[in-house]
Amino acid sequence: QVQLVESGGGLVQAGGSLRLSCAASRSIFSFNVMGWYRQAPGKQRDLIATITSGGSTNYTDSVKGRFTISRDSAKNTVNLQMNSLKPEDTAVYYCNARRSFVSYWGQGTQVIVSS
Repeated sequence: QVQLVESGGGLVQAGGSLRLSCAASRSIFSFNVMGWYRQAPGKQRDLIATITSGGSTNYTDSVKGRFTISRDSAKNTVNLQMNSLKPEDTAVYYCNARRSFVSYWGQGTQVIVSS
């Protein structure tokens, strides 16, 4: 069974930065796509950034230019660097990995951005 463990969430002031990490129990390169989702209170879970096995990245419009998804092969992690954070970025952030039509989820990490 694949396990994904997120870390790096916390409380930050608007304009600040956080770096989230997702550690996988198998090689991150074994997945077709890995990504980050977020879910704000009372809202649906939304996809915000993805990285394919080939290294292609994609972002939702609201985070373009502020967030960067990347991989660390030495640590076997997928990371999300979040800069210029806004209060509307407050949410639980989830790591996701997809392989052979199967989707795996982490437990989530809370990000709170104060104004």
